[in-house]
Amino acid sequence: MEWIPGRGSAAGEDYVKVIYAHTEWQDEPITPSQLAAKLQLAASSVTEMVKKLASAGLVDHKPYGAVELTEKGRTLALQLLRRHRLIETWLVVQQGFQWDEVHEEADVLEHAMSDRLVESIAASLGHPTRDPHGDPIPTADGVIVAQEGVRVLDAAVGTTGTVTRISDSDGELLRFLANEGIEPDVEVRVLERAKYSGTVRIGTPSGETHLGADAAAAVYLTPPA
Repeated sequence: MEWIPGRGSAAGEDYVKVIYAHTEWQDEPITPSQLAAKLQLAASSVTEMVKKLASAGLVDHKPYGAVELTEKGRTLALQLLRRHRLIETWLVVQQGFQWDEVHEEADVLEHAMSDRLVESIAASLGHPTRDPHGDPIPTADGVIVAQEGVRVLDAAVGTTGTVTRISDSDGELLRFLANEGIEPDVEVRVLERAKYSGTVRIGTPSGETHLGADAAAAVYLTPPA
C-alpha cells in the first residue's frame, strides 16, 4: 500500500506523526499504551490501526513491544512534519495568527493541502528552516537538521542557554511563556530549582520568573558548553 500525504488515512497519518514526535527529542520508542494516551484513544483502537500501519510497511511492532517507524514510515513522518510546520509558519507570518493558535489549525490543514500548495507556501515564506516554536522544518527531500537541547527541567542550576524550541501542544502554556518573555532565540539562565516541587526559577532579559514542572519540561535550551 502506497501512503501519500494528504491522500491516505488522516487518522493513520496522525499515528505516524505522533510516533515520530515521541522520539524526536529522546531515543526511547513509544509503547502502544503511550500511543493510546497521546491520541486519547482506546487501546483496542490503537491495536487495530498499528496493524494497518504495519501492513502498509510504515511501522514495526511485535506483540507487547514498542512501536517503531520503518524507513518508509520515517519518510512519511518527515513529509507530514514539513507540511505541519510550514502551515504553522504561514499562519503566523502571513495570516496574522498567534503562535498559540496554529497547532490545531495545522493538524486539520496538513491533510487537505496538495504538495503544490505546500511548496508554494514554502517559497512565499523564503523556505524557512524553523517554525514559530523553534522546531526544525524538514526539507522537501526529507532532510531534517537535528537539534540538540536540554529541557529547562533537566538543566543544572547556573546553566545559561538560548531557547531552542518550545513544545506547542498546550496553547495556554505558550501564552504564559510569551507573557514571561520566553520564546525561541531568547537567552535564559537557570537560577534555582525547588527540591521537591520541580519548580524552576529562571532569569530572562525582562526579569525573573518561576516555571512549574510541566512548563520547564516544555522549554528546550541549547546544551551548555
